[in-house]
Amino acid sequence: MAGTARHDREMAMDAKKKLQQCSDPIEKLRLQCLSRGSAGIKGLGRVFHIMDDDRSRTLDYKEFVKGLNDYGVLLEKEDVEAAFKRFDKDASGTIDYDEFLLTLRPAMSNARKEIIAQAFRKLDKTGDGVITIEDLRGVYNAKHHPKYQNGEMTEEQIFRIFLDNFDSPNEKDGIVTRFEFINYYSGVSASIDRDAYFILMMQSSWRL
Repeated sequence: MAGTARHDREMAMDAKKKLQQCSDPIEKLRLQCLSRGSAGIKGLGRVFHIMDDDRSRTLDYKEFVKGLNDYGVLLEKEDVEAAFKRFDKDASGTIDYDEFLLTLRPAMSNARKEIIAQAFRKLDKTGDGVITIEDLRGVYNAKHHPKYQNGEMTEEQIFRIFLDNFDSPNEKDGIVTRFEFINYYSGVSASIDRDAYFILMMQSSWRL
């Protein structure tokens, strides 16, 4: 799997270390997410998505605080207030959900963004903007998986586990959007220093 367990462990340790010296509220929030591994930022996004009952794709301060608490983010009250103000760029009292996740994502070079986009296009066989089990049938061979070979799992179950890598523990729906895919790989990217190595990893993972 492209987001290796080793990278996740290294990144989690690195994030925890940086968190001890960090004073910027948004960076603190970002590092707390990254300390949970590659899917940490996307996991927080899921919590907010579930809370957005009216599907307005905006969050007010109360929802923001509740989302952080539900996800187990530990920030001082002053940090939470300062972070919300920074996210609420137009001082409207609400923050835009997509803008929030974009701001929280670790920065990536254009070269990294492009290789992630290539991988998504390859996996999205049907071209409908999401990756599903149907898409995977043509590009991911589950029959080589040891659990398929020993009869422990069906092809369908292995595909589902594969998609769950990109999902948060809170809501595994078996559908991966472009936004989720980029959020996941922005987490992986944070654990890899050099562009060349990240690109090589993506190329060999997805045979690009």
